[in-house]
Amino acid sequence: MKPLSDTLTELGIAFRFPIKIEDKNGCVTYREYSDDFWYKYERDANGSPTYYEDSEGTKLGTPKSAKTCEGKVVEVDGIKYKLTAVKDYEYKAPEWVNWPV
Repeated sequence: MKPLSDTLTELGIAFRFPIKIEDKNGCVTYREYSDDFWYKYERDANGSPTYYEDSEGTKLGTPKSAKTCEGKVVEVDGIKYKLTAVKDYEYKAPEWVNWPV
């Protein structure tokens, strides 16, 4: 992950270290120091950490971006479907797609 200080510098936005971002409950979600060390947390609705990552490569938990929709129920045209993840799926076009024109 690119440090926030790099992005702020590129955008010409002035800042001071340490950079600290908190969620609406006052829990730290990101902090960066002048020695290039940074860390970030993702938290659940109760404020408990669900994911931690830092600039030294430590990663604990599962980031929100890695979660799937497996098990969720969706409704299309009045019919409910339960989603499942398809592992190693490779799309194969129908034969007619490759017909010469």
